[in-house]
Amino acid sequence: MNQSPVTKIPVSDGVRQALETSLRGVEELLPQDEWVKKLARSEATGQPLRIKLGLDPTAPDIHIGHTVVLNKMRQLQDLGHQVIFLIGDFTSLIGDPSGRNSTRPPLTPEQIQFNAETYYRQASMVLDPARTEIRYNSEWSEPLGATGMIQLASRFTVARMMERNDFHDRFKAGNPIAVHEFLYPLMQGYDSVALKSDLELGGTDQKFNLLMGRHLQQEYGQEPQCILTMPLLEGLDGIEKMSKSKNNYIGISEDANTMYAKVLSISDTLMWRWYTLLSFQSLAQIEALKAEVANGRNPKDAKVALAKEITARFHSAAAADAAEQDFIHRSKGGVPDEIPEVALSGAPLGIGALLKQANLAPSTSEANRLIEGGGVRIDGGVVSDKGLRLGAGTYVVQVGKRKFARVTLA
Repeated sequence: MNQSPVTKIPVSDGVRQALETSLRGVEELLPQDEWVKKLARSEATGQPLRIKLGLDPTAPDIHIGHTVVLNKMRQLQDLGHQVIFLIGDFTSLIGDPSGRNSTRPPLTPEQIQFNAETYYRQASMVLDPARTEIRYNSEWSEPLGATGMIQLASRFTVARMMERNDFHDRFKAGNPIAVHEFLYPLMQGYDSVALKSDLELGGTDQKFNLLMGRHLQQEYGQEPQCILTMPLLEGLDGIEKMSKSKNNYIGISEDANTMYAKVLSISDTLMWRWYTLLSFQSLAQIEALKAEVANGRNPKDAKVALAKEITARFHSAAAADAAEQDFIHRSKGGVPDEIPEVALSGAPLGIGALLKQANLAPSTSEANRLIEGGGVRIDGGVVSDKGLRLGAGTYVVQVGKRKFARVTLA
């Protein structure tokens, strides 16, 4: 019996370039051969692929570590594909158990709404809002009802759910797992069914949930999505992942001068990692810059370019130029043109209390530590006496390289 030949879609230079863009900085792209076929079909038909990123608005603010996956979305958006920014307002009510050793408390609908609005506004600094489809998974999750939820749950086994590392580890350690937590990966996977997703992006900690989308799409007779995981960005210290709790982060809502100075503070080695994951320059441009540094160009030139690019993205080119000048001015011992004005009472006031009340140190003990390290200046002079008391007057107080205040003490 003769079988009809399988039609092969040729892989063009455009598809190869799209694959290179897709693979830039990624942890995994699975299955890669299926993604190549999707790219080739899209090029042949002119039909954009549907690329999904789901984010639960568990907090209102994001740092540049969160933008690693958004940058990838923007790269794919610039290739002409349809990106979908999915806000998990329904799944936030369950609470994502990924990477947790305890049950995550669910948010209230009011918290979710507030966080979602702030989150999308910040994400729009990376994505092109005019070409971004915004969806909320309550659209299809709430109409499922009890019957639909039971039918959905029948499509995955408890044994396979327990293969997931965090569930397995918690069960082995005797830590409780609530039944509703099993619903989370099911509901995230069902999002891919509802959106007919071709590719879903996420952090490395989301791999199980992303694969659930593939499984459920097959269960519902759809072509399964590919999955792409992005690594977690190292913070300013170059060791731990970027985190507010570790104070090694750059918030995307921070002022331009602080953002610029923080990028310049990273190591020369970490700089290239940040270039790959955060810069919009092509890999060829980055490699050329790396070669120039290897041949003797000052690495600070490359770091300045990165700092200006990142600052301009979240502020403006003019703000990035001004931040550069501000940094040069400060490095020469100058005081910025604009610094916070603080009025305090209680003269004479101890230096530790003054730093705390002026929001230049979180506590008097931390203020004392800063003084011991030589990190506190008053009117340009280093403070070495933790017992210093300041009388009435106006002082320019500096902590570290970036914190200033003009304090008027009465």
